[in-house]
Amino acid sequence: MEKTLPPIPVKRYFTIGEVGELCGVKPHVLRYWEQEFTQLRPMKRRGNRRYYQHHEVLMIRRIRDLLYDQGFTISGARNKLQELVQTERDRRRAGEVPLEGMEAIEIDQEEFDAAVQDGIEPPPEGVEAPGRTIDLSQLLYLRRELTEIRELLGASH
Repeated sequence: MEKTLPPIPVKRYFTIGEVGELCGVKPHVLRYWEQEFTQLRPMKRRGNRRYYQHHEVLMIRRIRDLLYDQGFTISGARNKLQELVQTERDRRRAGEVPLEGMEAIEIDQEEFDAAVQDGIEPPPEGVEAPGRTIDLSQLLYLRRELTEIRELLGASH
């Protein structure tokens, strides 16, 4: 079921149809998941129309991954999701920057080791070097900076 999901547009609210397309599930599945996962509570407006916010789209993607890609049962996914939510709460309390919604960066260790052996180094600071590899510390720093920017933008809504 490995299907690349489209990027989530920058919007405040998403309809159930849009969320279905963004998450690769049908609207009736989303309505069912609302009953099974109490954390999933889209806003309802006239005519009982559902409007999802960005964090709910991320949660639905996480639920989809647990059920479809990792093979969890509904109850197992519910428990795992609760565990993930608790872990994020603990991290926030400890002052760590949450990386909610950030895609994991996969690094092939053999490829990374080969690049290091070949003497490929990151470009000097402030110098663009297309096609050159950057090191993991630069990547993690960039990720942290982007997360902080995203949080600042989210706080302004």
